[in-house]
Amino acid sequence: MKEIVFDNVCKAYGKTKVIESLNLNINPGERLILLGASGCGKSTTLRLIAGLEEITSGNLYMNGQRVNDVSSGERNVSMVFQNYALYPHMTVADNITYGLRIQKLPKEEINKRLRSALDMLELNGFEGRKPKDLSGGQRQRVALARAVVKRSDFLLLDEPLSNLDAQLRGHARKELVKIHQTYHQTFVYVTHDQVEAMTVGERIALMHEGKLQMIDTPYNVYNRPANVFTAKFIGSPSTNIFEAHYAERSIIVGKQSVKLPELWSAHLGKNGCREFYLGIRPEHIRLEREKTDNMFVGTVKYVEEYGNRCGVYFDIEGNEVVAICDRTELKPGNRVCFGLAADKIHVFDKQTTINIGYPEVYCEHFYQYQSV
Repeated sequence: MKEIVFDNVCKAYGKTKVIESLNLNINPGERLILLGASGCGKSTTLRLIAGLEEITSGNLYMNGQRVNDVSSGERNVSMVFQNYALYPHMTVADNITYGLRIQKLPKEEINKRLRSALDMLELNGFEGRKPKDLSGGQRQRVALARAVVKRSDFLLLDEPLSNLDAQLRGHARKELVKIHQTYHQTFVYVTHDQVEAMTVGERIALMHEGKLQMIDTPYNVYNRPANVFTAKFIGSPSTNIFEAHYAERSIIVGKQSVKLPELWSAHLGKNGCREFYLGIRPEHIRLEREKTDNMFVGTVKYVEEYGNRCGVYFDIEGNEVVAICDRTELKPGNRVCFGLAADKIHVFDKQTTINIGYPEVYCEHFYQYQSV
């Protein structure tokens, strides 16, 4: 089955709760990313799966079996640690194949898997070296190779690419996906890096302060954030979020207002939503110098250069907003205007910070587009 199920799992150290009431199903053979900032509980969650931490309360199931009291060695997992965890007295080849030799696999099969891993992670020529003779990035690649050759039901990775340079990191991401597509292990990958999460994951589980914020495909997490935290965490620069309220078919920010299409007016009216947080991504704002009907007006504060594009930061009624432009001649003090793209805005309940959803026509368009 290769399924992992967290059933109301909690993990605490004394009175400090690290994981709180986690309910999470990881499907057999999928690539799931545990994403979040440092201290959010993602690595602890991974260690609970590996059997390296004890569960305080709740139940964890793997392959349909409750494993709360099953030792790590009996869970059929491979794990890549952020700090390598290599045997210092062994060569690269011996570190990679140690687990296979313990399993008493045929020598020919061990050598075949070793050569494949060395090729994939560009370790050819390093077989006879010991960890002390390797750079940090090379040690991390050895740790990856050791996990890959085992081909366990569950492959667990804790920030596995953090010590690789950018070019090799991109190469390793693609190779990890290829490995998964070949062996169909249940693949759980911890990272704080959004690029890794988006490019590697089939689903992303976003965590904050020990709680699951959202779990969905990368596309959905980006385009339909479940709450304010998700909207702000995903994307760089992050989603613009500012207080607004609804009256007379208009979104009102401070003393300015923009009329909404009837579909949004009906949706907000149906939900009884009057005060809320309005969200819009920087890349979905189109700036204009001249004001026409139905536009907000702001003042440029500064322009951030990204090389192939610019981030224009401006003020609207005391709210800092950023827009992404291909190129711009705007300077601090310039006036800028923008309207709201009705299919690109997000509305979050002011009390719960949860997304109130979207008018049906935008949902239909969204899911049709997604299925293409």
